[in-house]
Amino acid sequence: MTTADARPLTGEPIALDLLNTRWVQEGEPVDLFAGAFGLSRVEGLAVWLESAGLAGRFRADAPTLVHLMTAREALARAVADPADAGARALVDAVLEHGRIRATLTAQGPGERAEFDDPSWGPAWTAARNYLELLASAPDRIRKCAAETCVLHFHDTSRNGTRRWCSMSACGNRAKASRHYARTRER
Repeated sequence: MTTADARPLTGEPIALDLLNTRWVQEGEPVDLFAGAFGLSRVEGLAVWLESAGLAGRFRADAPTLVHLMTAREALARAVADPADAGARALVDAVLEHGRIRATLTAQGPGERAEFDDPSWGPAWTAARNYLELLASAPDRIRKCAAETCVLHFHDTSRNGTRRWCSMSACGNRAKASRHYARTRER
């Protein structure tokens, strides 16, 4: 049985969900893969794999964690600065460990991911998902607008104007702050 995922933002596309394994809570940085909530690093990985829907496909072990943290750093750099050639090279280095094999299924054409080492599977899957996000809507990959928040999201709002990781957290704090400033001016 896996512990519940206590991160403040879950359910984002897997590349951004991986970035969101680091967050700020009560002014302090928290890392799901570095012992958050009293979990071991590998237990944190197990929580993330379960939350991301990958637990049945990949193992929560030390090599998988190392590769996933490599991918997280590569993706963090690429999202922060898409023009950074070094970041692109790091993402490409993760992608070197897997490929897509075309298949024919009972339903028709299909694809299957293959890895040179299965412990690269989650890292490769996250990097591949980042490419998919870039291909579909690169301008919808966003960092929360709150200065103290480090979370990322894929803006799926109709008009593409989402600013906050969550209206109930960062958005609400921003609205309350603006309200306080207005009432103070009066």
